[in-house]
Amino acid sequence: MGERIKITDPEKLTLLFERFRDVCLVEKEVWKEIFMPRDITQGGPVRTNIQDRYEVEIDDPAIEETLDVNIPRGSAALGAAIQEYRQHIAFYRKA
Repeated sequence: MGERIKITDPEKLTLLFERFRDVCLVEKEVWKEIFMPRDITQGGPVRTNIQDRYEVEIDDPAIEETLDVNIPRGSAALGAAIQEYRQHIAFYRKA
């Protein structure tokens, strides 16, 4: 496994927390693999917009459970829970 870089930039973190909320609402496990758009040209798939991949870590199982409980409650509830516990959620980019 390659080196991981913890994301600390406030603007990037804001976007990652929003994306994390949105993906959790769709399916929690999807977060592990960020969507990579592909363009079919000349008979084969070609990567057109390769995005950085991030890993998310939650340092307390009770907080992860709290987030899980809030998923069915919708975007506002999940967003509030993520905001409440954001100091326990870290994002890492693979170098």
